Amino acid sequence: MAFSTMLSTMSQGMVKTFLIFALTLIGSLPLGMVVALLRKSRFAPVRGFIKGFISIMRGTPLMLQLMVWYFGPYYLFGLNIGNWRFPAIIVGFVLNYAAYFAEIYRGGIESIPAGQYEAAEVLGYTKTQTFMRIILPQVIKIIMPSVTNEVITLVKDTSLAFTLAYQEVFSLAKQISASQTSFMPFLIAGVFYFVANYVVEIVMARIEKSMDYYK
Repeated sequence: MAFSTMLSTMSQGMVKTFLIFALTLIGSLPLGMVVALLRKSRFAPVRGFIKGFISIMRGTPLMLQLMVWYFGPYYLFGLNIGNWRFPAIIVGFVLNYAAYFAEIYRGGIESIPAGQYEAAEVLGYTKTQTFMRIILPQVIKIIMPSVTNEVITLVKDTSLAFTLAYQEVFSLAKQISASQTSFMPFLIAGVFYFVANYVVEIVMARIEKSMDYYK
């Protein structure tokens, strides 16, 4: 197989990999904040449920979670899972990363001194206004390095979609490599992941720099 043909074939997998990455971020970043706030709920049953959810998501392999989300509906309810492959991948990734982001958010929120809440209350801010206008901007700045690390990890974790025979870039690299007896597809995939992570680093660094209000 010519290099150009190989690259063209793998480009389809690159698009699918990017789609998994983008949809996971879109879903897990806001969901992680919801989970983090529920983790701090005053109601013990809610806190217990969320703690259990986070513990399971972080304590079991993402590969196993993807298999559960895909095959679960069939074994539990006898449902047809023919068209469920991609949605199962997104659900698995979003819930897994939401748990990780939730703990990052929680650490950032708890790092804010209690005096800021009290000062905002004295100034007449509601709890929602206090969180959105005072706490959240500081939390975002504090957690940016940790969020960047997770986003970089997500780029590489997209390769786990091969578990459900979804043809993202790594799956295609393995197939082409096996059929052509060539290591070149893996090199192409490696360059793709490296470039993707390099772009992520640049984007996140610029976002972090734009929030440097100490200048």
